[in-house]
Amino acid sequence: MAKVAALSLFFLLLSFTSGGNLMMVNGQKTWCVAKPSSDQATLLANINYACSQVDCRVMQKGCPCFTPDNLINHASIAMNLYYQAKGRNRWNCDFRSSGLVVITDPSKFHFS
Repeated sequence: MAKVAALSLFFLLLSFTSGGNLMMVNGQKTWCVAKPSSDQATLLANINYACSQVDCRVMQKGCPCFTPDNLINHASIAMNLYYQAKGRNRWNCDFRSSGLVVITDPSKFHFS
């Protein structure tokens, strides 16, 4: 039991000493997506904020990330563009607690 507590403490300290970057074992990639429970006003605010900070042209009609054409997908794309551009820190995916850092590539799935 003491070994588990010591190991947990080690990883906790490692996350603080790493500058807050989300560190994953074996170099796993991370993405930021909108929480499915987010309301429309929050998703719109997230799109507006993220796209005021980063280039969101990939979400325009006719571009690769336009479909599926729904609010949660577009918010997730904008939030992830922001998260990736700002260094993949956990706080860059907070969006007033409406963001979620995931280790599964969200381009493999579509929100409906």
